[in-house]
Amino acid sequence: MASTPTRRRVTRLLWRAAIVLLVVVLIPYLLVPLYGVVPPVSTVMIWRWVSGARVECVWTPLDAIAPALPRSVIMAEDGRFCSHHGIDWSELRHAIDEADDPSDWRGGSTITQQTVKNLFLWQGRSYLRKALEFPLALWLDLVLPKRRILEIYLNIAEWGPDGEFGAQAGARYAFGKDARALSAHEAALLAAILPNPIRRSAKRPGPAIRRLGAIYEGRTRTFPQRADCVLARRSSP
Repeated sequence: MASTPTRRRVTRLLWRAAIVLLVVVLIPYLLVPLYGVVPPVSTVMIWRWVSGARVECVWTPLDAIAPALPRSVIMAEDGRFCSHHGIDWSELRHAIDEADDPSDWRGGSTITQQTVKNLFLWQGRSYLRKALEFPLALWLDLVLPKRRILEIYLNIAEWGPDGEFGAQAGARYAFGKDARALSAHEAALLAAILPNPIRRSAKRPGPAIRRLGAIYEGRTRTFPQRADCVLARRSSP
C-alpha cells in the first residue's frame, strides 16, 4: 500500500491535471466573444504554420464577398442555417439513422458545427470530438450573430490544395479574381468542393462537381430567403 505522503502527491497531481484539462476545455468558450471582433484562424492553419507549410489567407469581410457565395454555401452545407440554433437536430437524427459510425455524420453537421471544428478541434471524426463540438456550437450560436458565424466560416474554410484558406484565396486560386467578383456559377462551384478541396477542384471541375454546382446554383435562385439572416441588409446581385 502506498504511503500517505505518496497518496497525497498522487492526489495533488491528479487535481493539477484536472485543472489543466478544465482550462483547456474552457479556453474556446472564452475565445468565442473575442472572435466577434477579432479575425480568428483555424487549427489547420496553425498546424500548417508550425510545420512550415504554405498558408494563404486574406481576411475578407462579408460585404466584400459576392452574395452568391454565402448563398451557395448555405445551400450546399446547411440549408436551415438561419433557423436553427447551432445544431440542426432533425438533420442530425436523420444522419445518425443513416450512419454506421460518427465518420458518416457529416450530413448532419451545420455550418456552425464546422466553424467550431475548424476553430477549436481536430479534423478526425470521433464520438469525443462530437461531444466537444455540440455544446461549443450552441455557445457560438448564442454569443455571435449568424452573419458573423458565416463570415468566420467563409474566411477559415480550406478552399485550395496548397494552403488556400478563405473565400478570397479560394477565388483567386480557382478563377483568378477577387471574392467580390464571383459569379453565381463560380460561387456554386466553390461551394461544391467543400469540404475536400484536395480531391475536388473548382478550377478544373469534373462532371460530379459541375453537377453539384448546377444543383446549388439552382437552389440559390429557388430559395433565396434561406440566406436572409446574413444578406437581408444587402441588395440582391
